Amino acid sequence: MSDAEPQLLERETGSDPLFAVIWLHGLGADHTDFAQLPELLRLPTGLPVRFLLPDAPMRPITINGGMVMRGWYDITGLDINREARPEGLDESADIVRTLLSREEARGMPAERIFLGGFSQGGAVALHLGLRYHQTLAGIIGLSTYLPVAGSLAGEAHQANRDTSIFLAHGLHDPVLALHLAEKSRDLLSEQAFNVTWKTYPMPHSLSEAELIDLSDWLDVIFEAKSPG
Repeated sequence: MSDAEPQLLERETGSDPLFAVIWLHGLGADHTDFAQLPELLRLPTGLPVRFLLPDAPMRPITINGGMVMRGWYDITGLDINREARPEGLDESADIVRTLLSREEARGMPAERIFLGGFSQGGAVALHLGLRYHQTLAGIIGLSTYLPVAGSLAGEAHQANRDTSIFLAHGLHDPVLALHLAEKSRDLLSEQAFNVTWKTYPMPHSLSEAELIDLSDWLDVIFEAKSPG
């Protein structure tokens, strides 16, 4: 694990944030891909939230001919093997652990930190969030899947056994097939995780309806976990 501070964009919707959202971008993108996330979500008026959007490391991606780009882990083929541990996954999980630890050191309790992401970023959020040793506010995976699914039962931490999970996917996704997300949903449900599942008539992207549903899901947790 590198102790170097991850490169990231940090935004706050108000002073003295009560919640934090750590958000991971997809393959080949960077933090600017979701720089407007605070505006895209319908956050409660007056609720201060800190958004942390880190950049993935630069690494060669096998499926793209070894081209070096920002990626949370390597992808070797179109037929994603959810059982194999992709190169770079553990390194990226450590990067996110660094951010979680930093937020906790700043006084933000883990139970008020959301961990989420899109596509490859969502895969890392699911992977680490379910294994994290402190209870998180919630885990979000958009247009993604659960990597290393076969090891979850033995590696999942009890701290996030009941944590709310929001999963959403496009019905016409040509990048990450719907069945990958459905298998992830089914595995999590079989292991009694608390999953909210949504689908939308869209490709590998976001939709307004999806953002509204995510905002509503967040509102429930904001209300339940706001101090005082």
